[in-house]
Amino acid sequence: MWIAVYFGVVVAIGLAAYLGWAGYAISKGAALWPFVVGLPFFYLAFPLFFTTVWVFLGWWWRSPRPPEVELSFGQRVRLFWNEYWSLAQAPKMIVYGLLMPDPPKVCADLPVLLLHGIGCNAAVWTSMRRYLEGQGLGPIYALSYGPPFDSIETFAPQVAAKIAQIEADTGARQVVIVGHSMGGLVARSYLRHYGGAHVKRLITLGTPYAGSKHAWLMSGTSLAEMRPGSAYLAALARPSDKEAGVPIVSLWSWHDSMVTPQTSSRLDEKTDIVLSGVAHNALLGDPDVQRRVAKEVRIARSQQGQSVDAPRASTVH
Repeated sequence: MWIAVYFGVVVAIGLAAYLGWAGYAISKGAALWPFVVGLPFFYLAFPLFFTTVWVFLGWWWRSPRPPEVELSFGQRVRLFWNEYWSLAQAPKMIVYGLLMPDPPKVCADLPVLLLHGIGCNAAVWTSMRRYLEGQGLGPIYALSYGPPFDSIETFAPQVAAKIAQIEADTGARQVVIVGHSMGGLVARSYLRHYGGAHVKRLITLGTPYAGSKHAWLMSGTSLAEMRPGSAYLAALARPSDKEAGVPIVSLWSWHDSMVTPQTSSRLDEKTDIVLSGVAHNALLGDPDVQRRVAKEVRIARSQQGQSVDAPRASTVH
């Protein structure tokens, strides 16, 4: 709800300012049509600005990259466009309740729970949910937790309540969690507090396990916790018996535009899935990422009744 209200207010203020400017200019003799044509460009300038800033900082604070993942000019253009388009869709979070309702109650062995990153809500998962459902991997649930800038630890009880609801709805005893960015940390905090009895597998996308320099650019408790060297991240890095039985797969990109350095998402080369050419928000809609998430969900389903997965080799795309 918090993010929906925030974006609703921002869009309303921006639209009011634009219409006020247009009305004043037209009253002074300006033509109407440039303002009608210019309205979408006025909006699209904002995600363009933020995409440019994030991608530049992602490059400036980048991890040293192996030569084989360097991008051509065309691949860089495609990376920028995909990230820009992902950010341009941010207003859909205003109507997240319509876009991402809970699925109908049905019996299921292993439902999937999606956890978004900071400054977002469940609406960012529309493409991923559509793909997973198309692969027959439902039911797919998503949690919009908050308030968005509270401590990451405070979101763990909300995850616990959502898992309890999912199990009541489906009769399942466990779920697979997919977390994007801070959502992966939220899932880890849940495991630290509640244990892994109800989680078969955790799949994270661009989660800053060692923090991100980008977190220094904004304020808030959760952002402070995601700064490199924070007490929260130091505690998370220490082994915990409570999450020891839950396989964690970290999917991350050498070209992540918001996790800096990008190797902050590295957990273990035996369980990492390493990509290239995909920026941070575009991970959610990237076809290859979606295929790999679906593969991990299938692995979890195939190992129902087993406690630990066999290790996999790190891969680069």
